[in-house]
Amino acid sequence: MKRDDDFIRELLFEIEASDDPYLIADLVMSPSAEDLKRHMHAKWLSDAGLLLEENDGVFRITNQGHDYLAAIRDDGIWKKTKAAASSAGGVGLGVMKDIAVAYVKQELSARLGLQI
Repeated sequence: MKRDDDFIRELLFEIEASDDPYLIADLVMSPSAEDLKRHMHAKWLSDAGLLLEENDGVFRITNQGHDYLAAIRDDGIWKKTKAAASSAGGVGLGVMKDIAVAYVKQELSARLGLQI
């Protein structure tokens, strides 16, 4: 299964918007394609430190996950981040975060007139 960065972004937004601090992404026998995709992406987010698996298939967003979400919240920043990652031939989640943060800093510097 290929990692879907747009799905990851949507999953993080879903977790943030929920009143429940936990994302349930457990695996059952013969999971649907969507359930398997959700579970695997939650596992990969956990591998990257953006989610923490509290129990089997029960995840919560970490502070690092909130930071990544803050960096990719803006649609314009997200589009630039994906384009930069694509032009590099694909990058890991850590580098995706670094790219997004660099674009956020660039935008803040231009808006505020501060060197960040």
